[in-house]
Amino acid sequence: MSTSVPSPAADGGIRLGLRANLAQFSLLVAVNALVGGMLGQERTVLPLLAHSVFHLSAYTAALTYIVAFGATKAVTNFFAGTLSDRFGRKPVLVAGWLIALPVPLLLIWAPSWGWVVLANVLLGVNQGLTWSTTVIMKIDLVGPARRGLAMGFNEAAGYAALAATAMATGAIAAHTALRPQPFFLGIAYAALGLGLSALAVRETHAHARLEAAQHGTAKNPDHHGELTTGQVAWITSAKDRALSAASWAGMVNNLNDALAWGIFPLLYAAHGLSVAAIGVLAALYPAVWGLGQLLTGWWSDRVGRKHLITAGMLLQAVAIGLVALGTAFPVWALAQVLLGAGTAMVYPTLLAAIGDVAHPAWRARAVGVYRLWRDGGFAVGALLAGALADAYGLTTAVWAVAALTAASGIVVALRMYETHTP
Repeated sequence: MSTSVPSPAADGGIRLGLRANLAQFSLLVAVNALVGGMLGQERTVLPLLAHSVFHLSAYTAALTYIVAFGATKAVTNFFAGTLSDRFGRKPVLVAGWLIALPVPLLLIWAPSWGWVVLANVLLGVNQGLTWSTTVIMKIDLVGPARRGLAMGFNEAAGYAALAATAMATGAIAAHTALRPQPFFLGIAYAALGLGLSALAVRETHAHARLEAAQHGTAKNPDHHGELTTGQVAWITSAKDRALSAASWAGMVNNLNDALAWGIFPLLYAAHGLSVAAIGVLAALYPAVWGLGQLLTGWWSDRVGRKHLITAGMLLQAVAIGLVALGTAFPVWALAQVLLGAGTAMVYPTLLAAIGDVAHPAWRARAVGVYRLWRDGGFAVGALLAGALADAYGLTTAVWAVAALTAASGIVVALRMYETHTP
């Protein structure tokens, strides 16, 4: 099975396809694993730090770091796409890693919760620039035939590393302390990510220009190559049924992730689970999510995008409801596996759908707009879950998000059209 599309010799030997660009593609997979690890250093430890070290009793206050992270990452995603089109992909990637360097140090030395919030503002910028750029660069390299597979590899690397780091930091914290030792991993990730991005990663913007030249006439006359950023934002957010449905589903998906990040560890702790057990649960969901995408990204190339996204959102709703019903580790472990499986069905498939519809000339900007909506879900989820938990309790907050997730699956089923015909 060929995964390479030959290009004319006049394009300087540039070819589209996974096989033709395997070395750079593999390097970008490794870089995105480090991006995920930067986020994973917080998953287990930070919710517990909020209560045991900084003594934040209100859930809304304790989740301010997720609000800061989500809002900053969402806005940065938008600019990452625009900057990647204007200046190239690699400079944006390197800038993201430079901004990551102080994050673990701030978490280690923070004398007050405001410093933790500041660290998460920087982490949001780092994740917005680096994760967006690795997505765009992989789509550039593989061309139209294997977008789902490419996104599966990208997201699998990021979230498998997130899961491994969440488990590792939980184990480190259980044997040492909540800080500084768990954050030493973040220092290593930031240094290695910067070095690889600056010294080994190559620019991929020319691959996108080649695909644009080969693209031909767009099926939708609104999707031609000469669009302003404002027009791209409107089409992605509202006008196009597939792009807007994908943006909504992405936002709700990351709203779920904010719940899993900020509320689930507190719910487990309230039922008496140890730090090590919470670390295992915190890692289980992104581990299944991450590794599952190796299958689901490829699967979406075979069966299409819409039905996988719909089924994945509904499965997530069932899993979140099971968390609300559970009171012990085995039930929660099953729920995390189901939540990870549902998210794996959705995550790379949504990105592949954006790549299917968007013209190569403005695809990076469309990805940025989609990720603006998607990662805005972190902020919305933290505010919604925190407010509901303060007013009605942790379990009510979990049930509310389960209902919202089910509604999102129904919206995709009714509004989205199929973007990829195998």
